[in-house]
Amino acid sequence: MMQRILAQMARGFAMGASDVVPGVSGGTIALILGIYEGLLSNIGMGAKALGRLLKGDLSGFVDRLRAVDWAFLAPLLFGIAAAVLLLAGPIETALHDYPEAMAGLFFGLVIGSIVVARSLLKRPSELHVGVALGVGAVTFLLLGLQSGPVADPSPALLIVAGAFAICAMILPGISGSFILLMIGMYASVLNAVDEFLLGDIALIGIGAIVGLALFSSLLTYLLERHHDVVMAALIGLMLGSLRVLWPWPNGVGIIEREETISGTGLEWPNGAPWIAAVLLGLIAAVAVI
Repeated sequence: MMQRILAQMARGFAMGASDVVPGVSGGTIALILGIYEGLLSNIGMGAKALGRLLKGDLSGFVDRLRAVDWAFLAPLLFGIAAAVLLLAGPIETALHDYPEAMAGLFFGLVIGSIVVARSLLKRPSELHVGVALGVGAVTFLLLGLQSGPVADPSPALLIVAGAFAICAMILPGISGSFILLMIGMYASVLNAVDEFLLGDIALIGIGAIVGLALFSSLLTYLLERHHDVVMAALIGLMLGSLRVLWPWPNGVGIIEREETISGTGLEWPNGAPWIAAVLLGLIAAVAVI
């Protein structure tokens, strides 16, 4: 029993470490580790429990909580939290000091993840190739966009931002920070947290709960009925996310309060330490596969 708990904590730790990196999602790691569908199911049940509580339905809240596999979810969440607390500083420092090498490492990790996800297709077909390439192309283009910051967001926009960000976090290849940046809400959400604006935080939290409840349920439903098409779409998301992780010219870049993305430029290496980036990428890809 203790071994299973420690193993699940280690999986959560790996997910949390990836969430610190712009352009990398904990969903990617969950997919590699084979816990993605179980994660979706349990997150959806937990979010629905909170939704029942907000409606004042205590009986429904308790019933939903009992349905959650806490032996699966609790150690995972603990590992995620531990990784964010322990690794956020060192990883951000490494991203700043060794941008190309770190980007190469995570680029290789996602490449390996794509290969693993491809093996999860039960009956691969040309349709799945088309879905993956189509979703990948759209994701690639969207990650190059950037909206201007919203100075005074409405309550509805804060709720939408919370829903979009949390949904992005459970999708392989999509970073919640980049989604907020694309809709111009990154600075507003960061300011709400930094300044401890309880009203804004509550609205963002409501959006996150609603988004989790609806989106995780939808994904679970689609995986049960159209498994290979959904997996192909997830592969496409990871393909498109490679734009953010391309090592040159700026590594993954750094998202600042001022809405700055420096990691979506695409160049060939020009005097940069490309050997380290390529070697780390190859090592990461082989390790995952």
